[in-house]
Amino acid sequence: MLDKKLLEILACPICKKDLIHDTENKELICLTDLLAFPIREGIPVMLENEARGLDLSEKEKYQ
Repeated sequence: MLDKKLLEILACPICKKDLIHDTENKELICLTDLLAFPIREGIPVMLENEARGLDLSEKEKYQ
């Protein structure tokens, strides 16, 4: 589980917008760039080359 204060200050490294915490999949979601950044051992990996792309059906899940 990520600290709430950390979640408040984290932003997408590409567009700088807020992220959605997906606790089930252990990811931080950017709806603008359609990317999911992994959380490994409680540490967000905020690297574009480590993120996976989201498809449109996944985007709808978070809206």
